[in-house]
Amino acid sequence: MANKVVIENGFVRYLFRGGIGLNKKLLIVDDQTGIRILLTEVFNAEGYTTFQASNGRLALEIVKKEAPDLVLLDMKIPGMDGLDILRHIKQMDESIKVIMMTAYGELDMIKETTELGVLEHFTKPFDIDELRIAVNNQFLAPNERRFG
Repeated sequence: MANKVVIENGFVRYLFRGGIGLNKKLLIVDDQTGIRILLTEVFNAEGYTTFQASNGRLALEIVKKEAPDLVLLDMKIPGMDGLDILRHIKQMDESIKVIMMTAYGELDMIKETTELGVLEHFTKPFDIDELRIAVNNQFLAPNERRFG
C-alpha cells in the first residue's frame, strides 16, 4: 500500500490505502509549513486523504470543493483567524467536525469555539499521538475509542 499524491482541481491530495481513516477526508489548516507536513505524514499513515491550507481563503475553497470530514484548524492564522474560518466552515456545512490547535489557551476563545461546535482543543506544542488518537476517535464507535 503506497502513498499517492494527486493534483486535482488545483489542490494537492495525499492518498493512502487502509487504516482507520479509509475513505475519510482531513483538512489541515495551519500557516506553519512544518506542522502541515508533519500532520499530513501522520494522518496519511492512518489512511486519511489529506488536504493542506496555509490560509483561510484556501481552507474555505477546499471545504467548498472537497467537503472534508474533519478539519484540524489553527487558531492564529494571518489574514483570517481560526475563529472566522470556523464560522465560515460551519455556515457551509455544520456536519464538518473541527478540532482546534492553538498556541494560546485562552478560556474565552475555547468557550466560543466550543459553542460553535469545536470537538476538542489542543495547545501547541501538542503530543502528536494524542492528536492522532483524538482524530481517529471521531470516526470510531464509542465502544471502539482509544485513550492516550
